[in-house]
Amino acid sequence: MNRPVFVIGLTGSIGMGKSTASAMLKSMGLPIFDADATVHRLMGKGGDAVGAVEAAFPGVVVDGAVNRPELGKRVFGDALALRRLERILHPRVGQAERAFLATVARRRLRYAVRDVPLLFETGGDKRCDATVVVSAPAHVQKARVLARPGMSEERLAQILAKQMPDAQKRLRADYVVPSGLGRRVTRDALAAVLRDIKRRRNSVDDGDA
Repeated sequence: MNRPVFVIGLTGSIGMGKSTASAMLKSMGLPIFDADATVHRLMGKGGDAVGAVEAAFPGVVVDGAVNRPELGKRVFGDALALRRLERILHPRVGQAERAFLATVARRRLRYAVRDVPLLFETGGDKRCDATVVVSAPAHVQKARVLARPGMSEERLAQILAKQMPDAQKRLRADYVVPSGLGRRVTRDALAAVLRDIKRRRNSVDDGDA
């Protein structure tokens, strides 16, 4: 009997190491739906969202692609503009996600990962069978983010204000994976999460047999 794909939701606040964890899960053989990468593709040259974004925010498209820094200036701190952008992007990201999961199901793979930065904030955790939060101490997070080009403490504070606090995410998650103690610790924790998920699923499958 074929079982539906078990969807693992992967998330974490800015600078917490989610992208590193996602790459590790991919190296372990899990198919990954990367919401951020999908948005980049939608707004890149020839992307499906380029025309709609230009219509909503005239002048942000350069050489057939959305100029993301310029778009960021238009929407950052403007709730109405941000909602306008979300109405363009969210349905397209959702469509891409459904296509991804359909492909995973056709390949008869048992597990897939949804890598979504705002998983809890958007209610996306309801479409997951288990959730994993990647977390690091606040001082590690801050150092990582401030090392990024163009980042400032003020901008970091504005970004964090729009994200669910890390402590709340950890409380809501099924699993918490540390990323501030070195890559080996993070990888070992992810491997332990996968073992537990597979054990739980296998026990359910055995019970249905």
